[in-house]
Amino acid sequence: MEIGFIGLGLMGRPLALHLAAAGHQLHLWARRPASLEPFAQTAASTHGSPAEVAASSDVVFTMVADAPDVEAVALGDDGLAAGARPGLIVADMSTIAPGAAQDIAARLEARGIEFLDAPVSGGEVGAINASLTIMVGGKPEVFAKVQPLFAKMGKSVTLIGGSGAGQVAKACNQILTGVGVAAVAEALNFARKSGVDAGKVREALLGGFAYSRILENHGQRMLDRNFKPGFKSWMHQKDLRIVMEEAHRLGLALPSSAATAQMFNAMVGSGLGEEDSVAMLKLLERMSGTA
Repeated sequence: MEIGFIGLGLMGRPLALHLAAAGHQLHLWARRPASLEPFAQTAASTHGSPAEVAASSDVVFTMVADAPDVEAVALGDDGLAAGARPGLIVADMSTIAPGAAQDIAARLEARGIEFLDAPVSGGEVGAINASLTIMVGGKPEVFAKVQPLFAKMGKSVTLIGGSGAGQVAKACNQILTGVGVAAVAEALNFARKSGVDAGKVREALLGGFAYSRILENHGQRMLDRNFKPGFKSWMHQKDLRIVMEEAHRLGLALPSSAATAQMFNAMVGSGLGEEDSVAMLKLLERMSGTA
């Protein structure tokens, strides 16, 4: 199968490499030539525009920053729609608003192009290890065609519902992970401020009802002060902005999400946006005098 991939950043690059390793012919486009360098030893073909990628592909995966980027790649000048072959499937693995996904799906369908919204959870480590959770919205028959490719990139692949449903699931994921990171950072900072070994506290909590993968994985990174980005704070800020915009649209109270969104706003505003979301601990330390 001829596969296009656009968005070869922290997450997209390892995913595209998994597809290449599985023997698929890749067609790539990137704004920055440096993004293409890891594919020099593969049989991947590079192209001058998304339209050229579409003209050579049966399925195109996109993984970019936000809805305007998806729209530009899919529907802009020299976008995928401009070069699409009949029956092209676009599978967008970015995190965007559910309504934006539905709008892009409808506009592509009007041009004979199928669309899946397929955001992921698992961060850079999950992308490298092909162990992502992939949440998909779209038509079941289209999902069935792409599911074997998703299986090369993730260990859990679920069709949630129609267009936009994958993005709803991702918003729920970002509520839980964002609030979870903030809670773990608060707990470890509280322990340290109290003069207690935060590592021992974490060890004890892992054996009880407070256990979570965030406490296990992200908590250890906080203790190690490993703030190298696997998922940058500005990205979680953007995702929680989507959550809060949807909450306003639905007239829905999300008090924990709102407070956590403000914390991520503060992270970006204080210069921590390029660090991993676990740098929430650094923000709390600054606020409480434990830095």
